Amino acid sequence: QVQLAESGGGSVQSGGSLKLSCVISGNLGERYSLAWFRQAPGKEREGIAGLNNRGDTTYAQSVKGRFTISQDGAKNTMYLQMTSLKPEDTAMYYCASTPTYFHPDYILFSEKNFPTWGQGTQVSVSS
Repeated sequence: QVQLAESGGGSVQSGGSLKLSCVISGNLGERYSLAWFRQAPGKEREGIAGLNNRGDTTYAQSVKGRFTISQDGAKNTMYLQMTSLKPEDTAMYYCASTPTYFHPDYILFSEKNFPTWGQGTQVSVSS
């Protein structure tokens, strides 16, 4: 049974940086996909960054070039390094996992592909 726990959220000014962590408890297995999603007030949850067991990564256009997803060597923590933050990045950020390999083109296709979620961590960016 995999469990996820996010941390690292906070309040920053526009242009600032934050690094989110997602601690992964349990065995992901050999084939898996991980992702970061976010949900702003009044908006639908959107996938913004993902990776799979091969190390392939993918990003939503809204964060490409500013955010970087990574996983530590022991594969028990996933990170989201966020730079050049904008007020529109304000949201609750969630990490998610699935014991399924997805090609990078499909990792963020649907949140329904991810059965396991963390509780979320809030990111607030002021102008």
